[in-house]
Parts: sequence; structure tokens; C-alpha cells
Amino acid sequence: MTSYVYSFGTPGTPDRDRLGGKGAELARMVQLGLPVPPGFTVTTAACRQVLAQGVRPAGLAGDIDRHLALVEDETGRRLGDPERPLLLAVRSGAAISMPGMMDTVLDVGLNDETVAGLARSTGNERFAWDCYRRLVQMFGETVLGVPAERFAGVLADVVAEHGAADAAALDAAGLRVVVERGNALCEEIAGRTLPQDPREQLDLAIDAVFASWNGDRARLYRRRFGIADDLGTAVNVQAMVFGNRGPRSGTGVAFTRDPATGDLGDYGEYLSDAQGEDVVSGARTAVPLARLRELDLASYRRLRSVMGTLERHYRDLCDIEFTVEDGRLWILQVRVGKRSPAAAFRIAADLVEEGMITEDEALVRVTGEQLTQLMFPQLDAGSAGSEIAAGLAASPGAAVGRVVLDSATAVALAARGEDVVLVRPETRADDLPGMVAACAVVTARGGRTSHAAVVARGMGLPAVCGVDGLEIDLATRQVALAGERLFAEGDVVSVDGGTGRVYRGRHRTVPSEVTRWLEGEVVASPLVAAVARLLAHADRTRRLGVRANAETAPDVARAVRFGAEGVGLCRTEHMFLGERRTYVERVLLGSDAERAEALRGLTRLQRESFAGVLDAAGGRPVTIRLLDAPLHEFLPDLTELSVCSALARERGRPDRALEERTAAVRRHHEQNPMTGLRGVRLSIVRPELVVAQAVAAFEAAADLRERGRPFDLELMVPMVSSAEEIAEVARSVGEAADQVAARRGRVPYRLGAMVETPRAAVTAARIVTHADFLSFGTNDLTQLTWGLSRDDAERSFLPRYLETGLLRTSPFASIDEDGVGRLLAVAVDGARGARDAVPIGVCGEHAGDPASIGFLARLGVDYLSCSPFRVPIARLEAGRAALLAEGCPAERFDAAEPSAAVGVG
Repeated sequence: MTSYVYSFGTPGTPDRDRLGGKGAELARMVQLGLPVPPGFTVTTAACRQVLAQGVRPAGLAGDIDRHLALVEDETGRRLGDPERPLLLAVRSGAAISMPGMMDTVLDVGLNDETVAGLARSTGNERFAWDCYRRLVQMFGETVLGVPAERFAGVLADVVAEHGAADAAALDAAGLRVVVERGNALCEEIAGRTLPQDPREQLDLAIDAVFASWNGDRARLYRRRFGIADDLGTAVNVQAMVFGNRGPRSGTGVAFTRDPATGDLGDYGEYLSDAQGEDVVSGARTAVPLARLRELDLASYRRLRSVMGTLERHYRDLCDIEFTVEDGRLWILQVRVGKRSPAAAFRIAADLVEEGMITEDEALVRVTGEQLTQLMFPQLDAGSAGSEIAAGLAASPGAAVGRVVLDSATAVALAARGEDVVLVRPETRADDLPGMVAACAVVTARGGRTSHAAVVARGMGLPAVCGVDGLEIDLATRQVALAGERLFAEGDVVSVDGGTGRVYRGRHRTVPSEVTRWLEGEVVASPLVAAVARLLAHADRTRRLGVRANAETAPDVARAVRFGAEGVGLCRTEHMFLGERRTYVERVLLGSDAERAEALRGLTRLQRESFAGVLDAAGGRPVTIRLLDAPLHEFLPDLTELSVCSALARERGRPDRALEERTAAVRRHHEQNPMTGLRGVRLSIVRPELVVAQAVAAFEAAADLRERGRPFDLELMVPMVSSAEEIAEVARSVGEAADQVAARRGRVPYRLGAMVETPRAAVTAARIVTHADFLSFGTNDLTQLTWGLSRDDAERSFLPRYLETGLLRTSPFASIDEDGVGRLLAVAVDGARGARDAVPIGVCGEHAGDPASIGFLARLGVDYLSCSPFRVPIARLEAGRAALLAEGCPAERFDAAEPSAAVGVG
């Protein structure tokens, strides 16, 4: 019979997919001999069945009864016992960490009778009623759907009535009033109060945690991080331990290394006389973890021992939640710590130095997305704008945007293209939409382990937390500090998450230290050393070549500094912007004489440009793509010409030349320019353009050869759909090669085809009989495969598809593996079947997308070509892809095997 419940002490290797991350790691810690409160896990399989069928699996109730009895035996307490009641924590735990996104209910088992028993058995009436008011609130919010702000209002009213400083200062009588009013609030809104039957409380809490898997914030988080919707969450039921039993008790979060910088030391926070939600919510500002040494030296030493044990066991940064109950340490959770991009590189490199992991493991623990964030500009501290607030540097990075004071406003303004900074008293899980929309977060309360800090680090979002004295007035939409107005909603501020400072106005930005190093500057810092080490290892490991998309000599030079091995796409139409556009216009519309003159000018200009690009590449391959832009981009605006022509006629002074020009443009007008006379079609209709461009490229190469400079020239034909098309263009290119050879000697070159249409993909085997190489243009291939315009889709329906989950990610951001990806696979197989060694590259935007590079590597292409700034990202991800293909696990934490039990000192 299938078991849906497992004890933390069940022998064997914990199955993360079945037990969820939290349950699996609780089981591991029990095997390590660490002090974990007893409990059991209800599996993800039970969750999936409940969500799919609406009923619990047969046998689940009996499984829970049996495992509950084991917890009761181990603790010596009974659920519902009026003298020595067992209280339970009910927490979610998905296989992939989703901090704060699903629900928790603590202190399950309290009612009007057992609260008195808890008070008697602990000798602390205030403590018992504090637990009861927490249960009423958490159960009301999670199970009964009562808004959190209504409970906050009840608590604030009672605090004020009793003249207390805060909830922690309320006595037992005051807390009893909070419980009574909280239950009345539940009755008012949900039609019922907290059930008095503890077992009913437990069942409803488990069901609520299951249901929270499909809550709005959990679904949004999964979309943001690409987590599948069908995994489900486990539920961990655990005996409560209490950090709110007085000054010798408390709760905290500890990191084995600084999750913001990667430094070693005491990192985390501790809050005396509190439960875990007090720390995470930021409602009370905790003290640095190092203070625990002064408050409770014995617990501090035991905690440090546990931290060392866990980091050595998992060989990674560990995020540990703990409680001290009356001087006794308990470990409630461990997980791989969310970390900033800087910390990710530092920690990976440091663990290699310390001999804990190999360079291969270090490389797969960092990502191209993290490297991208390290290349973002930083605030220039010397630029205009005064510092107006300071808090804790919770998540590094810099951003500038308009202040918004709630999530709904953040989402609305971001949808209009505004950069926004979300400013909140503290963030809760319901603020996730606003955090996704924002470019930075600032909170009045909370520390480096608060919800805002943890989620921001996971998202790579700059965050400043715990700005002491910050007051946010939602009624007037104003923000003050210590009673003095700072700014209003809509004002522009600059946020530096690396220093914890907030500035008025728009600060100037400067290149990051990683970017400066990539540009060739000598930068001595641990972060740069870590990035350099891991990029070098990626270069040794990767099988994919990395080139750049570039059209100017400075861009090519920068790409080479960033590690590019050549130019995979030189878009010649970018050389005809502004006034230069008229050269192509005259070729298309002019008289024979005008056309000949324009072609000479075009050849001269491109010869200079090509020479600069080839020279900057320093002998590395340069792929020059023949003209590929919709025809209308080279022609005057038809509407404007028609209006001018009509006005001239209306005034009785018709302009014949204008009318002839208008007629010529009208003849070339296309209803759908993106699929009209462009690319290879233009090359065939106007072969003189091909000859002119090819002559320019061959002359530029010959110029370099005469100067003793190396070059490696490739020409590429865009928008090819048939073998016959590239064969026709090849004749024009050959004509140009012969012309230059007669004057200056033969210039070696290769001619390739760009695969951008579905037909080209499925006939690649024929196309390579006339092409020396293939290069996938995945942008147009995606548009033509999906039958849509990218610009139109992103303005209209694509956001809705992403919001509703019809798409997990935009096919223009990451490769659509099921559709476009299958076409790519067909093309590669066909081309390699016809010519085994034919080189194949990818030069669309997907070539610089970290999420797509692994797929492209598995596909077997030879090289990627992306923008110069994406070259380091492509290098890193190509190295990771090679290691992952060989089976190197991306996260050793998940795969770690339990070692021998280690005692805790």
C-alpha cells in the first residue's frame, strides 16, 4: 500500500521529490544526529491527489494517526490533552525552495481548554496566551481567509488600549482580549471561529497548506523562477518548540556565510522571546547573530557547531532556522541559502580553495543570469543627489526609479514601462507581484533575513531593509523619516543595495567592477578573482564556441576583450542608418546613373566599415550578413509622400518629380514587410546589391592582407528558404570574387546560409550542398514558426499568456524547445547527415540567453553569437552546459548523501 506519510526518522536516503525540500532536509538532519523536534511529512503525492481530485487519498487519515502517535510518545504530550497538550507546527515544503510563498500554521492544538493546561505545565500564563493569539491569527488568515490587516488592526487596538509599547509588552489579560476579538473577527468574516477540536485544526491546516500551492503568490513565484505547476508541496507536521517563553528563549536565522557578499563570519539574526514569523516578517527588528554569544553563550556555541556540521556535510552555504527554548537549541530547517550573485561566485570559488568542492562543481553552482547582474552598472557615489535614508544592505545592486507604496501601483506603473522602487513598512508574501514589478525594494522594518531580503536576493533585486524611523503614510502617499517628510509617491530615488543607502533623485551610474575588469582594467577584489577563475574554467570546459554580433570596430574590440572568438553576425543594414539610408533608396528607386553612383558610394562606405571590423577581429572569423531588413526601412514614408503630393496638386502646383517618387515607393509598398522583399529575395531581385557588398568585403580583406594583417572572412545569405536561392546568390558572390581577384588576387572566403524559416530548417540537407556553414536566426524563426510578430505580440496578448500560465516564458526570451527547438533539431540532423562536419552556429538573441544555451549545446551546434555584453554570459553557460551534460549535478545540496551522525557540542 502506498504510504503518504513519513517520519523524520525513517531510514534510507530522503527522497526530495516525495518529501519536499524541507522534509528531506529534516530527515537528513535527524540522520546527522542534530537536535530536530520530532515530526512527520505528508508527501507531495498526497497534495497532488487532493488538488486534482478534491479528496484526500484513502488511508491518509490512518497514516497521520500512526505518525502523530509516534510524536506524542517521543514528546510525552498528547494532542488535545488538557494538562500536557502537544502543539504542532504545520509548514509547507516544496521540492524546490519557494521561501514565504506558501502557508504555515503554528501552535495547532490550542483551544479554550488546552491553553490553560499549557499555562500550568509551563508555569507561564502570558506565554500560553501569546501562543493562542498567534494560532487564532495564523489559522484565521491561512484557513479561514481573514485579511492579515484586520488582525493587525485588532492587535494594534488592544496594544493601544492597554498602554503597551507593542505586542511583546502585552500581559496575559491583554493577550486574552486579542484572542477573543480575533475569534470574533473570524466569525464576522468567515462565519466560524477557530475549531475547538485540535484534530480538526490539524486536518484543516494540512488542507490549507496543500491549497496554498495554487495560491496567487505561489503561482506568480513559480512563473518568475520557471518552476513546474504540477509538483505539489509536502506538509511537515512537527512538535512545536517555543522561542517565546521568555528572555532565555528566542528564534533566529543563521547563514554559514554572508549571503550578500560570501564572506565568512557570524551572519544571521536573532530575536529574543519570539517565534519564527517575528523574524521573517520583519515586524520586530532582530539583532545580529553575533549578539547571541552575549545573550546565551552555550546556545551560541552549540549553534556554531551545528553550522559547521551542516556546511561540511552539504558543502555549500546553508540557511538554518533555529529556536532556543529555555536555553535548549533546536534546529527547525536547513536549506541551500539564497544568495546574491556576488556571493554565489565568491562562495563557489572559496569552497574550491578550501577543498570542499571541485572547480567543475563550482562552475555549475553559478549561472549566466547571476553574471549578468554583476555586469549591471552601479551608482556613482560622487554624482548629484543627497543621501536621504540608510538601512541594512540586504541585497546588492543599484537601481533608479519612481517611489511606489503598494504592490498594485508597482504593477500598474511597471506595465506602462516605468522603473519603480517599492517602499513598504515590511514585505509579506502578498507583496510578491510588486517585487517582481519593481527594480528595487526599501523597507522600514526587517533585517537581512526578512521576507524582503530573502526574496530580493533570490531575484537579484537591490534591497535596503530596516530603515529605522521610516514612516509610510498610505493615506497621504507620503514617506517621512523621524517625522520629517522625505518624498512622496512618484518621486525619483536611487537605491544602492550594496551599501544600504537611498538617495534623492537620479544618480549617475558607473560600470561595475566586473565590467571594468572585462574591459581590461586591473581590478583587485575577491569578487573579480572569483569571476575570473570560474570564467577561465568555463573556457577550458566548454565545447561551444562563442562569437559576437557586432557591426563597428569598437564593438568588435569590446567583444574580443570580453572573450569573443570572432564575429558571428555583422548586420550590414546597420551600416546604413540615418543619411546613409539614401544609398539603398537610390539603388532601388533611382535612374541607371543614380543607381550606379549609389552602388559605388555603398561599396566605398562598406569597404571602410568591413576593414575596421575585420581588423578589430584580429584574424578571428567574421561573418558578414548581406542586407537583411524590411524594404520599407530603406524607403521614404509613403503616407508622408502621398500627403505632400496631394497638397501640391490642391494648391495648383503639382510636383511631377514628387509624384513619380511617390509612385515608385507605392510600387515597392508591402502589406507585410517582414515577409516581403528582404534578405535573399532582395539579393536575387537586385543582384547588384550583392555584388557591391561582396566586392566591398573582398576589397577590405585585400587591404588588410597588403598591410600584413590577418583576416578570416565569411559571407552569409539571410532568409534562405531553398537550396536554389543560395545557389543563385552564390553566383553573384562568385562574380564579385572574380572581379577583385583580377585586380588584387583571390581572397579566401566561406559562404553560408542563415536558417530563419521553417522551410529552411526542414530542407537543411539540401541547403548545405551550396553553403559552407549554417547559422540559425532564431528571432525570425520563432516569429515564422508561431505565426506572429514579436512587437505586436509583446504589446498585446503575450503578457496575458504569461500571466495566465498559457506560456511559462516568452518564446522570444528563451527557446521554445517543443516547437522552434524541434525545427532546429531537424535542421541539424539533416545538415549533418548530408555533410558531417558542416559548421553550425546560432546568432539570434537566444544565443545569449542562459536558459537556452543548455538546449543549444545538447543540440550539437558549434558556436553561439550574441551581443558583446552577453559574451561572458555565453562563455560561462557554455561551460556549465558541458558539465551538466556529463552529469555534474547543478546543486550538490539536493544530491548530498547523509554521512555518519555527528554529535552536537
